[in-house]
Amino acid sequence: MAYRSELEARVARKTTRAIVDYDMLEDGDRVMVGLSGGKDSWALLQALDVLRQRAPIRFSLIAVNVDSGYKEYKHDLIAGTCTAREWECRIEHTGIGQTIDDILDDGATPCSLCARLRRGVLYRVAKETGATKIALGHHADDFIETLLLNLFFAGSLKAMPPKLVSDDGAHVVIRPLVYVGEEEARAYAKECGLPIIGCCCPACGDLGLQRQRTKRLLMELEREHPGVKQSMLKALGNVAPRHLLDTRLNPPGELRATAGLKPENTDTAVRLKADTTDTTLRLKADAKYDHPKADATYEA
Repeated sequence: MAYRSELEARVARKTTRAIVDYDMLEDGDRVMVGLSGGKDSWALLQALDVLRQRAPIRFSLIAVNVDSGYKEYKHDLIAGTCTAREWECRIEHTGIGQTIDDILDDGATPCSLCARLRRGVLYRVAKETGATKIALGHHADDFIETLLLNLFFAGSLKAMPPKLVSDDGAHVVIRPLVYVGEEEARAYAKECGLPIIGCCCPACGDLGLQRQRTKRLLMELEREHPGVKQSMLKALGNVAPRHLLDTRLNPPGELRATAGLKPENTDTAVRLKADTTDTTLRLKADAKYDHPKADATYEA
């Protein structure tokens, strides 16, 4: 079966590579796609459907849309599109929008809280529908932006995992578009004639948000230095732990030269390590990271 275009072939190739690299799918999987109605989730659903018809393993798809309760949100258009393309779809109506309004102060950014609440709904629906995997539409740009947000504002070297097991071990979350760029996802959704629907949240598209500002920074960097985003994505899979400052990766007490160490010096080295343990622990306990958002982390 031929692909509809070179773009579809490229998206399918990158998605397949991610699935293979991170062992995302197994034979018999029921994959629940989180379908917001945005370009990324539509592109993911379309790409997985294309692969489903070609893959050497059997897996089924169900699209789940979490309606946050905003009146302007066109969930009926999402349902109609899925029906027309013979995609199984479930619309889950919630009051997340009102919950956020009740919890957050005026001017606070709702995106992180909204994502957590929606994730909770997806976990529940996954159990109800028998889904074995939850597929989310985060693309390569999302991974890079999340890395920079945590680096700039949270004092952490952290992005997103392409495959994640939930804390309770009950769910497996996969992100098959990790190698697909945002512009590729946008172009693919448009090529497939899929209706792009905004989330209708009042904060949606606010360029004052840190993530949007980071997105603009990346756009400027890519314009000045073509290929920089691809290099940053590659860096996420090419980590050199010995060149970082995290003592959990490089315990200082274990970093010592061994060449030429005489047997009689071994006991001295052990005593020195034991004598400095309490001091090291006290220093760690007294140290504090002075960034005002040091305890915060960013997720897409």
